[in-house]
Amino acid sequence: MKQLKAASLITAIKTPYNQKGELDLATYDILVAQQIAAGVDGIIVGGTTGEGHLLSWEEHLMLIAHSVHQYSNELIIVGNTGSNNTREAIKATENGFAMGMNAALQINPYYGRTSMAGVAAHFNQVIEIGPAFIYNVPGRTGQDITPDIIEPLSKHKNFIGVKECAGNDRIAHYEQQGIACWSGNDDESYLGRHEFGSHGVISVTSNIIPGLMRKLMDNQDVALNESLQGLMKWLFCEPNPIAINTALMMTGAVKSNFRLPYLALTAEQRREGLALLSKFETIDLVGDELSLLADGDFNYCS
Repeated sequence: MKQLKAASLITAIKTPYNQKGELDLATYDILVAQQIAAGVDGIIVGGTTGEGHLLSWEEHLMLIAHSVHQYSNELIIVGNTGSNNTREAIKATENGFAMGMNAALQINPYYGRTSMAGVAAHFNQVIEIGPAFIYNVPGRTGQDITPDIIEPLSKHKNFIGVKECAGNDRIAHYEQQGIACWSGNDDESYLGRHEFGSHGVISVTSNIIPGLMRKLMDNQDVALNESLQGLMKWLFCEPNPIAINTALMMTGAVKSNFRLPYLALTAEQRREGLALLSKFETIDLVGDELSLLADGDFNYCS
């Protein structure tokens, strides 16, 4: 638990695909190797950015097992085994821990939703299985996990902390009570870390500039934070992970293969991204090239 709480930079790692839309483990390993080289503390496997919602559970759990087998000596491996279905979340989480993951990422039931009492009951079931980060992202789930849920849950031995997307004031409220929080909003993560007391960030942006995100979490550097704001905002110009996928394709880090329903950013959006990415040194970017790409360069798979 001490090691988990000491992690200040965790990357919500992208899941790459081959031409047929199947998992591309060779490219995945290259991406993870660059995260390790940059000093990232851990990865979220099959999170929102990793498109866990587009993976079958067989693919999802295989990717967790692969990550544990390859990287457990170098990274904290957090499996996104949450679900809107409590029974499904329990089974996936049990399997993830059986495969050796260090922790689970657990989300509140979404779409179908439930009462706040039901949310508490859901978390009380899944947290019994092993160490867990609770993920609060109201913009996706449509339901805020409020302090009256988190504060009692934080007393459980398996509670690590919260990936919080409800802002730095909420993070400060928790941290003042000794409840660990990681920012879920990259553009707020610097202030969250250095002014509001967060433990760090679970980041999308670190997929493409992991070394700079490492510096952002480690150092009080206002100029660096300001220099990254444009890229961070662009990475969320469409629902995540559309922009980070497109960016990693533009840098040649992954092949230009999308699983539907995700589509690449438009040419106009890519031009904006190209201008932003061109401001960085090549050594700071994941990938060894930078191009606009044409609409016809993208391959879409179901």
